[in-house]
Amino acid sequence: MTTSEMRPRDVRADEDRVEEALRLLSRPPVALEVAAKGLGRGGGVYAWWAAHSVFPELAGPPNVNVPSLRLLYLGRATNLRGRVLRNHLRRSGSSTLRRTLAGLLGSESYRTTWTDRVVLVPEDETRLTAWMHAHLRFTWAEDPEPEAVEAVLVRRFHPPLNVHGVDPEHVQAAVVAAKHAYNTSSRDPSLGT
Repeated sequence: MTTSEMRPRDVRADEDRVEEALRLLSRPPVALEVAAKGLGRGGGVYAWWAAHSVFPELAGPPNVNVPSLRLLYLGRATNLRGRVLRNHLRRSGSSTLRRTLAGLLGSESYRTTWTDRVVLVPEDETRLTAWMHAHLRFTWAEDPEPEAVEAVLVRRFHPPLNVHGVDPEHVQAAVVAAKHAYNTSSRDPSLGT
């Protein structure tokens, strides 16, 4: 069913889902250890928050309940627990967020290697996870069909670490540069020198 074919009741249900997700994402963000205990295996959307002093050049909207924290990144998952715990907090190869953070934290000298893509070396995967625990906070909202909800929220709030789904005029040049720096930090050996 296309948007033009949707009945008013369907549109209202989607708007209600977006507003409920926004309400839950706007809760006071919690430490990652707390989030890990509460995340379910169902689908949903999630938000990463940080103090203004973390990447001060990247302005994101403040959390309505904790204005000292601002939104950095919005994502979606079909399995919230798996996406956050196995990908975002463990493996740069399967987390755009981790790769972007490593690129932005260039002064931390994260080391990379080439597998089938650029990934952090194991010691630096651990180091980045520790950095995330120390500097980031988290909220989430369960939803069985998170793709549409995430798309609306990304277009509405333009989180600075999101590139896909953000209106081009809101894409942060520093984020694009960080992604490029990370992606070119190790080369595919099949390309030669």
